[in-house]
This record gives sequence, structure tokens and C-alpha cells, in this order.
Amino acid sequence: LNSAVIELGNINLNCPANCQCHNTHFFGPDRQIIRRGQAFNFYVHFQNRDWDDSVDQIVFTVETGSHSQTLLPSPNLGITKCTFPMGRCLDQTCWSASYKTHQPKCINVSVFPPSNACIGRYIFNIQVTSHGHTYQRCLGDFYVLFNPWCADDPVYMDNQAHREEYVLNEHGILYEGVHKHITSRPWHFGQFEDGILDICLKVLDIGASYHHGSDRDHCWRNDPVHVSMVVNHMVRSNKNNDYLKGTKPFSWNGSVPILQQWYNGRCRPVRYGYCGSLAAVMCTVMRCLGIPSRVVTNFCFPCSTENPLGINEIFDCTGKNLCGKDKLWRYHCWNESWMARRDLKQCCGDWQCLDPTPLETGRGSACSGPTWVRSIREGELDLDYDGHHLFSRLNSNYIGWLSQNNAKKTKLFCDTWPCGQHLSTKSVGSDQCEDITGTYKYELGSLKSKEAYYRAYRRIHPGYCNASNCHIDRELSSLHNPFLSDSGVNMRLKMANCPMYGEDVQLHWLLENLRNEPKNLNFNLCAQIITYNGCPMDQFWKDKVNVTLGPREEISFCNPLQEDMKNCIMTLEGCGLFKEPMTIE
Repeated sequence: LNSAVIELGNINLNCPANCQCHNTHFFGPDRQIIRRGQAFNFYVHFQNRDWDDSVDQIVFTVETGSHSQTLLPSPNLGITKCTFPMGRCLDQTCWSASYKTHQPKCINVSVFPPSNACIGRYIFNIQVTSHGHTYQRCLGDFYVLFNPWCADDPVYMDNQAHREEYVLNEHGILYEGVHKHITSRPWHFGQFEDGILDICLKVLDIGASYHHGSDRDHCWRNDPVHVSMVVNHMVRSNKNNDYLKGTKPFSWNGSVPILQQWYNGRCRPVRYGYCGSLAAVMCTVMRCLGIPSRVVTNFCFPCSTENPLGINEIFDCTGKNLCGKDKLWRYHCWNESWMARRDLKQCCGDWQCLDPTPLETGRGSACSGPTWVRSIREGELDLDYDGHHLFSRLNSNYIGWLSQNNAKKTKLFCDTWPCGQHLSTKSVGSDQCEDITGTYKYELGSLKSKEAYYRAYRRIHPGYCNASNCHIDRELSSLHNPFLSDSGVNMRLKMANCPMYGEDVQLHWLLENLRNEPKNLNFNLCAQIITYNGCPMDQFWKDKVNVTLGPREEISFCNPLQEDMKNCIMTLEGCGLFKEPMTIE
């Protein structure tokens, strides 16, 4: 009976069950989407007889990329094409296949993609040899993604609640505003929406030339570090404030329309985005590919490189801000992705900072990352990409200057506090805001904070490579000047209410005489709009006030403005609710 050549019948790829086991069923049950480092199963039926090991053999071929090379299975290389036989047991160091009898004329085949397999779309072929006769059949395609559930994958995350939040959750929150009044902005990541996986893989296709200069093969796609660098580069956007020929940055509510517009527009840049939308789109792509990711917001973020570890703001005698564009962003968003940095000899995963918003680095505009977040906190800036830029911006001194004329400036104050505060992200499993400042920097003034600053200072300023801590302290002390309280006056601004659209803002200006003698003070007051990226606009109110304070007297003033919101536009987007975003005036 077994003298006949075995004939292939129906092959059931078992997509719904595999997708469920691989946590990819959110993409839908119709395609074989699996995660590396974990086997998937399917059923092979035969038309004329049972399978017989003594006379029948099967060899599988998997291939990804448009210019793949035939490579032997290897535990050390990300491979783009591999041919491997079906045996009795799996080899979990490389592509392998095994089988067991399922029922008459049917076997259950298991295929194992190794934990270092390249991600992407694969063509799947089967070759049957029986009694010396060989024939082939294409089984179609399947997709391989990173696997945060697999301990051997560099993106492994050992907390299920964290995996559900940072890989599977399609809904998130972006934080904006200022550090004392943080506002939230819902965002639909939509990484499992129809067609988004193919768009994300197209991002890698287009970005391949950025990484290796050619698309000879896709073997770099086995490394989440290299993949994240390509995605970071591709998501970046040239800043442009002329929104007349594009979509205004703050009208986006989700990543899906942005990615679809990019793909349907033949991969031309989508205009326009801001740091929050760029970071959120990157988060979508990374989660879709299987890399745990989240969006982080930092408040008071300098982006000037004129003075590392220092940000200057210049005022005139009326209090008007004279700084040009892009000096101090009120907030800035970037992406964090979870992976073990094998290039840094890391055994376990940790958060890596990736910023797709181009920043001035002194060598032109560039995106930063991946940067190990812990290296920023420790001041170990020689470990990875662009760490010194991020450290500088999170630990800058904030210096205010009074411009008396075009040639002379007088230092008003120097504050070490504002920059790099209240780093915020969405909490796991809830819509609450989580403060993660402690992952980027130690408590201000602590011994560990000073030690990290000394280490970073020596790397940022090469002239201080061998300088002692005392030498650096003397340099830093030259920045500081007497505080206003040293002159016997304490002044602060306080919000009386949480600002809400359509309601008055109650702003209290508090003055206190710290001395036992009266004081007669003259103040120039002004109000002007500062855009989120630190660009000052025209003053809309100014006044002069003479205040007499008795000994140890306190007095307060309130904001006199009363104005309703007008000419507003609301943009709505909802998964399954609207076919496209809706705008209501």
C-alpha cells in the first residue's frame, strides 16, 4: 500500500487557534500572525494513504524580504530565507518542524520560529519527497512579530498586566499643559486596525535604506534596537508652522488616519504633526510589531543647544519674553520602548527612550535614541545613542536675563528646578497619570543626583574630563545669583482654580515683605501667549503697579481678564463609530 507516492490533500493552517495562542487574534482570525520563539500548528491531510516516515519526507521553506538569500539555519543570525526538514521533535535554536499523527491520513505539524527570527511577512512553501518523487506547494504567507511573552526574546516583559497595557491596549492618553496643570488628551493607537500591520511593515521597507544603505536583505529586522532606530527615523517630521496646506497638528486624535494617509499617499510625509502625535504614531508602530511601548511627557523641556546644561530666556523691561522660537518647550513627548540592549550586554529588558521629534544637536537636526533610561539617571552618557542630549535637556539650569539694550544683558535669576520635571505617562490598567520622573533623575539635591551630574558634566564638557568635583562645583556656582528673597521680598504666582475652557482663569499674585521695615515697590506686569514649543507671541495685556508693603505684610492681586472662548473646532474619532474623523465647529 505504501508503494504509492503520497498525495497532498487539504492543508488547514489553523489560523484562529494559532492567533489566539500567540496573542495576535486582535488583528483578526483570517491571517496567520504569530510571534517568534513560539511554535504554531497546522494540519496536513493526504488523499491516498497515511504518512510513512520510512518513505516520505517533508522539507519546509520560509522566506521574507524581496531580495532574500538562501541561508542555513543559525542560532546567531537573523535569517531571511531558511529551509528545514520535518522531524519528530523541535529544535528551539533555529527554524524547525515536527509532527504527530492527528487522525487517519492527517498529521499535526508544529513549526518553530526561533526567538531571533526576523520579523515580517514570510512566504511558506512545502516540499514533499515520496519514493524518490518530489513536488512542491506554496502554503501562502504568514507574519512573524516580536514576542514579549517569550523569555528568550529581547523584548520579553514578565508582567502580564504590563504586556496588556504596553502591547495590546489600543487606547492611550497623551499628557499636555504645564507641570502644575497637566491636561489629558485621549489617543487611539489602533495597532490592530485593519491594514495597519502591513503599513507598519511598509515603514520598515522604506526605512531599510536608512539603516544599511541598501535593501539587500532584511536580516537587521531580528534586532529590536535596529528596528526601533528605523521606525524612529521614519516617523520623524520636519517642523513647519504653515498649516494652510495640511492638517493642523492638534486636530489628530489617533494614529490610524495618519498612517493610512501616509500609505495611501505613496509614503509622502503627512502634514502636520507635533511631538505628541509623532510619539503616539511611533508607539502604534512599535506595539503593532510586538515591542512594548508607551508615550512619555516631560514638562519644561529646553531644545536649544547653544548652552548645554543651560537654557536662557530673555525679557525686556516690561516683562515681555524676547526669546526666539524653539528655546523652551512647555512640554515635550517621546516614546519609551522595552527591550534588552544586547549591544550593551544587558540580560533583561528595560525602558529605552526614543524621540522621533527632530532636535537640534549641534550637528544639525536628528532624532535621538534608543537611549537606556537608566543611563540618563546615572549620567552614564557614553553607553548609547544621544544620551548626552537628553540628559542636558532634563537637567538644565534655567537662566533669566533682562535685556536693557541691544548690547547689554543683566542676569535676573538662575533656577535649577524647572527643566525635566513631572515626567508623566498613562498608568497600567487605568486612565490615571503616573509620574515616572524618578526613572530619569534622582531627587534634586541628593548625593546620587550630584554624582550623576558630575559624571555627565565630564562627558558633556570634554575640558572637564579629569576635573575634580570641587572644580565642577566652582564652575556651577558661578551661574547662581542672589534670590529675590535675599532682598527681603517673596513673590509667587498661584492658580486659584483649575483652568477650564470657557471659564475665567483666576491667577493670584502673592507678595510678601520679609523685613521689619516697609517697602515701596514698582512692578511692570504683562501677559503674552507662549506656544507649547516656547515661541512667544504678542502681549495681550500689560500694566504698571506700585505696591507699598508694610513690615512683614502680604497682599495679593487677581488676573483682571474675563473672556469667553470663541471660534472653536472639535475633532471626533472613534473606532467603529466613524468611517473617518469628523470636525464640528
